[in-house]
Amino acid sequence: MEKLINDFSFGLFFWQTLIFLLLIFLLRKFAWKPILTAVNEREEGIKNALLSAENAKKEMQSLNSHNEKLLAEARVERDAILKEAREIKDKIISEAKDDAQVQAGKLIEQAKAAINSEKNAAMTELKNQVSNLSIEIAEKVLREELSNKESQTKLVEKMLGDVKLN
Repeated sequence: MEKLINDFSFGLFFWQTLIFLLLIFLLRKFAWKPILTAVNEREEGIKNALLSAENAKKEMQSLNSHNEKLLAEARVERDAILKEAREIKDKIISEAKDDAQVQAGKLIEQAKAAINSEKNAAMTELKNQVSNLSIEIAEKVLREELSNKESQTKLVEKMLGDVKLN
């Protein structure tokens, strides 16, 4: 260090200081301003990008909440439509059952009426056959009894005995 102090020259120091100051002035004039401007522009660009990203994030959150709301509304509407469809289905089934019961009742009544009419017709025919048979039997019995003279006389006397005179 002593050697530096002994060899110190004011002229050299002056020129080195002058060149250094000139270099600083030239750097400031031509290099620092463009560099600082570029750094400031870069900083502004980064700030704008961060703001844009933040705005995009907020917008995405808004869209997500809007989508959630739309999905919830769609679910509610779907549930309402399904409920209405179930009610309509149940109503149609109920109406079909009621109609089927009414039709079955009508068919049963018609069948009962047909059975009764067939029964009455059969009873009438049976009565007619029984009466015809009874007449034929009575006719045969009477012919048999009235075939001889003695039987006829007995029958007339018996009938006269059964008849009471007032």
